[in-house]
Amino acid sequence: MLIGELASRANTSTRTLRYYEEQGLVRPRRDANGYRQYDDAELRVVHEIRSLLAVGFGLDDIKPFVACLRAGNSAGHVCPDSVAVLRRKLAEVDGYLSQLTEVRRQLHTQLTQAVEHRETRCSSL
Repeated sequence: MLIGELASRANTSTRTLRYYEEQGLVRPRRDANGYRQYDDAELRVVHEIRSLLAVGFGLDDIKPFVACLRAGNSAGHVCPDSVAVLRRKLAEVDGYLSQLTEVRRQLHTQLTQAVEHRETRCSSL
């Protein structure tokens, strides 16, 4: 399939596909007149890229998943390098959750104090 068809089937733009190619994630074949040709395996790779980007992975993080698919595996997350990325990303998310939990605790404390102060002030009038 040509780049336009792949873009349409992957719900992305041709510009994005060319960018993925520049980053070494997508590998089109070139026909005699230089047009990019893609097969269904590249469509699968693009779907993998898009799904990982959607949950916050960067392109460098995605490379092991693409390599895993290209190695003939049924999924991009089953190879050791992909598992290592998943572990690192999970640790990142856990860190963010801890930070957000602390921010929430502080906000809750301030809100509680503000409400108590207001109620005390109103009852003394």
